[in-house]
Amino acid sequence: MADVPAELSVERHRDHVGRQRRPLSRRILLGLLALVLLLGLLNVFGQRPATSRESVPGASLKVYAPTRLRSGLFYEARFTIEATREIENAVLVLDSGWLEGMTLNTLAPGPLEESSRDGKPAFRLGHVPAGDKHLFFLQFQVNPTNIGRRSQDVTLLDGETPLLTIDRTVTVWP
Repeated sequence: MADVPAELSVERHRDHVGRQRRPLSRRILLGLLALVLLLGLLNVFGQRPATSRESVPGASLKVYAPTRLRSGLFYEARFTIEATREIENAVLVLDSGWLEGMTLNTLAPGPLEESSRDGKPAFRLGHVPAGDKHLFFLQFQVNPTNIGRRSQDVTLLDGETPLLTIDRTVTVWP
């Protein structure tokens, strides 16, 4: 039989003397890692979009965007306005939670006007004829230091007249 190298000890490296508890701790750590990965696969930490809907006589609004996000994530929000009666001057007002700790990269199609209403971003989308749809897309990135829950309500106005509001909350994971 060959000699054992100087750096190795037969008792420690072959017979595992003094290492009886370590396999249990390694298995626990591996199990925790597997659990975090499984939770990610089940969308606990976000990214999968959810649809929020609200309608009133004459109009409906759908918001298709994630309600759970991770820091650094790129994501898109889609707003669909369906008019069953004419909306002369459609305006979307977003809660400040849409931009707080987020970077707005792109919006398409470009709104007729961007403004602020009581500190909330407002996008004037213009005329939506009866029986027509208007799609509006916003692309965001979650800032890496952004963690927590915040309101992402959306209000649809016809000029100055509120038509409907969708209550949403977003959770940002580290």
